[in-house]
Amino acid sequence: MDPAERATRKSLPLSSSDVDHLAMLRASAAHREALSDLSGSAVPESSSEAALLHAVWEVGMKAVQDRVEEEGYAQMAEDRDTSRRKAVARRRRPPWADDE
Repeated sequence: MDPAERATRKSLPLSSSDVDHLAMLRASAAHREALSDLSGSAVPESSSEAALLHAVWEVGMKAVQDRVEEEGYAQMAEDRDTSRRKAVARRRRPPWADDE
């Protein structure tokens, strides 16, 4: 199925600060360029509010996914370190083994 066919429109409540930020994105070439770089999609001056919001959504989702992956990799590293320590401990001769 084509992604455009699955697209839906949702209501998004925006605070006055959010509206100001959206206006800044529309008016500022530097902000649009930064958003374009972060989203990986061109965000021209003629972009609709919906397109700007979608680009911000994409950047936010990427940040969330990056954080989840980062935490997952950290957990994998911790698990690996723990299992390595357990394996070394299993190979060590217990202190009481030398008692005669």
